[in-house]
Amino acid sequence: MITVFIVLVAFIMLVLITNVRIVSQSNACVIERIGAYSSTWGTGIHIKLPFLDRIAARVTLKEQVADFAPQPVITKDNVTMMIDTVIFLQITDPKLYTYGVINPFNAIENLATTTLRNIIGELELDETLTSRDMINNRMRLVLDEATDPWGIKVNRVEVRNITPPKSIQEAMEKQMRAERERRESILKAEGEKQSAILVAEGQKASAILKAEAEKAAVILQAEAAKEAAIREAEGEAQAILNVQKATADGLNMLKSVNADEPLIKLKSLETLQKVADGQATKIIIPSEIQNLAGLVTGITEIARK
Repeated sequence: MITVFIVLVAFIMLVLITNVRIVSQSNACVIERIGAYSSTWGTGIHIKLPFLDRIAARVTLKEQVADFAPQPVITKDNVTMMIDTVIFLQITDPKLYTYGVINPFNAIENLATTTLRNIIGELELDETLTSRDMINNRMRLVLDEATDPWGIKVNRVEVRNITPPKSIQEAMEKQMRAERERRESILKAEGEKQSAILVAEGQKASAILKAEAEKAAVILQAEAAKEAAIREAEGEAQAILNVQKATADGLNMLKSVNADEPLIKLKSLETLQKVADGQATKIIIPSEIQNLAGLVTGITEIARK
């Protein structure tokens, strides 16, 4: 009995140990009991019932990348091209993912191909090459809505590569080469234009500076001439003032010595003598000194005094 009990206990412990499961982070397990869905195990330790429970599916909850092969699509203007897409998705409901659809990734690939062909069929070649963001957004909305019943959320869709036919590629390369040459010609012409403008502006500035310098020189010369004339006028005015002052001083001196008429006549005679010593050929004698008798009398009186 002891042996049987020990064996029974050992068997029970073995069964329990073999039915203990640990679910790691970012994972989940779908459990079926007697063939029907029972529960979904999250992170932690779990024990399933022996012979009754089974793990139907182990699901990762991390974001996954579905990289599909390039698909041939036809544009609105009948150009066939190869488009390579990448889909970023995440399982949000392990139960729906397990029971929603067979081979979910294959279903997503077929759905992505169909959606891509519908979108590209509405666009022409040029629009297809320049509308990647629009294509990505439309595909994401369609795929996310379609995969929601499968417990899958489509986070992003990226058009990785668009490959047009070889003839189209050659034409595009020629067009891009012509565009580059055109831009180069425009840049060169703009550079030459800018250079000519700078040269003209430099010449204009030089002419302005030269004209301003000549103007300044003329102004300085005029100022110098004006200053010289002012100084000459001031000198002449000062000379006149000096003469007038000397005359006034002489009159004051004559007045101070009580000069009478004989003295004044004598001074007039001296002045007449100086005038006669000059180069003049004609001498006008004032009427006051024409009377020689009066002049002699005056001189005698002066001598006596």
